Amino acid sequence: MSALVLIVDDSLTVRMNLADAFSEAGFEAMPCATAAEARDALARMSVDVLVLDVLLPDGDGIELLREVRLSPAGSRIVVLMLSSEAEVKDRVRAMRSGADEYVGKPYDVTYVVEKARELVRVRQLANDDGRSRILIVDDSVTFREELRAALEREGHTVLVATSGEEGLRVAARHRPNAIVVDGILPGIDGATVIRHVRLDAALRGTPCLLLTASDDLGAELRALDAGADAFVRKDDNLDVVIAKVAAVLRRAVTPKSEAVSVLGPRKILAVDDSPTYLQAIAGTLREEGYDVVLARSGEEALELLAVETVDCILLDLLMPGLGGKETCRRIKAAPIVRDVPLIMLTSLEERSAMLEGLAIGADDYIPKSSEFEVLKARVRAQIRRKQFEDQSRRVREELHLKEMEASQFRAAQELATTRAALIEELEYKNHELEAFSYSVSHDLRAPLRSIDGFSQILLTDHSDQLDAQGQDYLRRVRAASQRMAELIDDLLELSRVGRAELLLQRVDLSALAHNVIADVRRLDMGRTADFVVREGLVVDADRHLMRIVLENLLGNAWKFTSKIADARIEVGAMSLPNGNAYFIRDNGAGFSMPHANKLFQPFQRLHSVAEFPGTGIGLATTQRIISRHGGRVWAEGAVDHGATIFFALSRAAAVHP
Repeated sequence: MSALVLIVDDSLTVRMNLADAFSEAGFEAMPCATAAEARDALARMSVDVLVLDVLLPDGDGIELLREVRLSPAGSRIVVLMLSSEAEVKDRVRAMRSGADEYVGKPYDVTYVVEKARELVRVRQLANDDGRSRILIVDDSVTFREELRAALEREGHTVLVATSGEEGLRVAARHRPNAIVVDGILPGIDGATVIRHVRLDAALRGTPCLLLTASDDLGAELRALDAGADAFVRKDDNLDVVIAKVAAVLRRAVTPKSEAVSVLGPRKILAVDDSPTYLQAIAGTLREEGYDVVLARSGEEALELLAVETVDCILLDLLMPGLGGKETCRRIKAAPIVRDVPLIMLTSLEERSAMLEGLAIGADDYIPKSSEFEVLKARVRAQIRRKQFEDQSRRVREELHLKEMEASQFRAAQELATTRAALIEELEYKNHELEAFSYSVSHDLRAPLRSIDGFSQILLTDHSDQLDAQGQDYLRRVRAASQRMAELIDDLLELSRVGRAELLLQRVDLSALAHNVIADVRRLDMGRTADFVVREGLVVDADRHLMRIVLENLLGNAWKFTSKIADARIEVGAMSLPNGNAYFIRDNGAGFSMPHANKLFQPFQRLHSVAEFPGTGIGLATTQRIISRHGGRVWAEGAVDHGATIFFALSRAAAVHP
């Protein structure tokens, strides 16, 4: 289906001229004479291009433009303002209200059509289905899913990744329109993700928002330094995140292309306080096919250059207010416009005036007494020079980019080779260390059993030969030996799960959970807790290792709810874009989220041994088992509000209602 162009102009000649041109170019054209007709058409149809006059018989075209941009579908419509009004303020208002282009009358009909075609192509490249693709990179399931739902309600297509490395792979494959990335991630952090995006030729223009839970005042500066387009704190309302996403998308979907269509007129900004001379310049240059924008002061010129690009500037030297010299200095000091050719105009004939104009940054100098033929020739020469410079600069940038990419490729190859060698050596060392640890741990069990056994004999058969203090010391010796034996058993278990061969089979996770719960209850018959197990949870995994996972997770949940009157422990599952995640949730002691990544490291404890006994190895063992299944494990919780441990198996085939 061809793109629909809505042409809104009170001139019948303009409407018919543009309608015929767009129809011949393959568009579907619909002319309207008033703002009311345009509003009715916009409400009934899906418009792709809006060609809009500034002055309409029943309203202001720029106000109608603002209405369009605030509408649900407004961001995807290409808007070209069309007006014979020479007022700079109208151009500035239109561009700031969201116009993609402002074309002065008399217009070049071919340019209008081709510019519309170019901008429509940009929109289509953004997303073939008209929906912006947003990539969320965050390892927090809760926040990620809440943000996903909010963005989808806004009409976006959402992609997700749970780590920086995965996020870069998804971005390279799907080319999102914007990336929302958490600052703290497993593996590379959010700032590093953005730096990689900025180094990628295909992605470097993608808007990036960096999320953080930090209240550090320097966090925003570090985010922007990494190349982020915006910075959002996670404790902000989701509406703030959505608003910032919309803002960066708005800038992204209407890019100001550096390449100007060869079919379009060059845009000349003429600045002079003499209306007569301005009109004479405009008439002469328009005859040559230029689009001429007129400004009556330096202030107006600077205001327009802030919102619209031009190909050449003609600037009067002597003007009231902000004179030509100061205007020239400010233009040449601004990086975005300093390379635009600037020709100084003056009625002064002295050589000193010419030298002064060139000294302050002008590219050329023309006395006002010169023939307009000279002016036209100088304008052509300056625009041609600028084209050659731009082409040379683009070639240099492309060569530099290719050199950078080649350098990065070589570095990546060297890094991959080095990493492979290190991994091989590390695996060998780990294997040696595990074998050593297993042997040492096994050998330690015998003397510990002797200590425990002889201590028990002394306490039971010879207690009358010891005073109260001696008996207390002996009980402590026995307790320490038993704790050491428990620690050795856990270390041996950790070693075994890392070396054991995986025997994949269909495992009923729900039934396995019921068995483990029965064992847990038998350990403490005096306690009660409400266990809720979702039925029908089935995975492809190693049955023995999955039982160890459930023993560790359910055992922890049982332990950390021991001081809760209405203890509740839940075994369940949730859907993820690439499979299912399973979880064990409790309402017990919980933990602080900044410590979440430490939970799965050996010997990491967030609670005192006296309050909640344990060796600190159970979650490390769980993490190793899940990793061996090609999956990952993560945790969410809050102090005194419970904890949830999630795990996902990449090889798992979940079957549940």
